[in-house]
Order: sequence, then structure tokens, then C-alpha cells
Amino acid sequence: MKILSHLGKYMIMLFEVFKRPTKGIVLKELILKEINDLIIGSLGITAFIALFMGAVVALQTSLNLDNPLIPKSLIGFAVRQSIILEFAPTIISIIMAGKVGSYITSSIGSMNVTEQIDALKVMGINPLNYLVFPKVIAMLFYPFLIAIIMFVGILGGFLAAVYGNLVSAQDFIIGIQDNFVPYQVLYAFIKTMVFGMILATLPSYHGYYMKGGALEVGQASTTSFVWTCVTIIVANYILTTILL
Repeated sequence: MKILSHLGKYMIMLFEVFKRPTKGIVLKELILKEINDLIIGSLGITAFIALFMGAVVALQTSLNLDNPLIPKSLIGFAVRQSIILEFAPTIISIIMAGKVGSYITSSIGSMNVTEQIDALKVMGINPLNYLVFPKVIAMLFYPFLIAIIMFVGILGGFLAAVYGNLVSAQDFIIGIQDNFVPYQVLYAFIKTMVFGMILATLPSYHGYYMKGGALEVGQASTTSFVWTCVTIIVANYILTTILL
């Protein structure tokens, strides 16, 4: 029953997010700020992780190619499939749950503790639209971040494989191009859009409805991270079943 109660409150929150919109000029500034904080601000750490994860996939694939009959181009193929299908959309989203999700929960939770949300209500402003809607719009740009991560991850695999003398550049590129299905990229972007909505709204829910003081803000951030990760993993399974 407790889970159903939280689910109901979450759905009500989503409905309230799109009611009584804030003035366009104010929303524009908020959206640009959220794009900078949530998307651009996350590019550095996610690209760094993607670069080395692509390199690790290339190294592990190479170490397991014991059979001389298996072409070395399989290294490029494995890097491409791993990065596009799972690492870029799913693993990066879990990392974002820690970076972005905790930031969202703590910022909204702090406003809740200091009664700034109550002040917004007194001024006749819809606090959910003011606080959550810009985050939802900002996360619409999340696929652009994931597209960069895909490129950086494959580049990391290329650099590790070629400069580590595991495979020639030509064979690696052949592997990248081998049996490429454009729908797999679309599949990754569809998952990214769903994960972006989860990243924008679920941490906001935990921050908006938390009760207590500064200690509870930290607890809400931890709870938010756990449930956001769980939701992303479950959604990943459901979307993979439906789309593939």
C-alpha cells in the first residue's frame, strides 16, 4: 500500500507540473540554467568515464580472442555494440542518477526545509511548475549528451585497441561498420528519453515531499538515488523487451 501511495503522489505531481505555467521570460532563464547544470555540467565526467570504459571493453574483448579463426575486427564490433546498446544509455543514466539526481533532490529538499517552496505558494506561483518543469525540458536535451558519449566511448576503444597494438585501425573500423543496424541507435535514444524523464522527475519527487531538516535532506538524496537506479534498471528491461 505504501508503494501505491507513493506512486499515486508521483502521478499527481506529474499532473501538477504542467498546470499554471510560470511566465515565459522566467521559464526561459530557468530552462537555460538547468541545461547548463544538468546537461553541460555533466559532460566532462561522463565523457571521461565513457573514454575509459570503451578502452576497457576493447582490452577485455582482445584478451578473450584466443581462437585465431576469429577476426580481430570483432573488437570494434564488440565496442560498438556495448557502447550503443547498454553503456551509453543505461550505465551513464545510472551515473547521472548519482550526480544529477542527488543534486536535484538536495536542492529542492533544501528549499523545502527553508520554506522557500511555501513562499512560492504564497506568491501565487505553482512551485512544481517553477522547480520541476525546467528540469523536464532540460532533460529533453539528454540524447545529445548520450550521442557525444557514444562517440567518445567508441573513440576510447579505438585508441586502446590501435595504440595498444591489439588490432589495426582498418580492422577496428571494419568491425564498427560490420552489421550496423541504425535502429539500434534509435532504440538507445528512445531509452535515453525515458531515462531522462525519470532523472528529472523522480529525484524532484523525493525532494519536494521530504519532511524534516538538513539530516533528512541527505537521507532523501540517498533514497532518491536508490529508487532512481532501480526504476532505470526496471525500465531498461521493459523497454528492451518491447523495442527489441
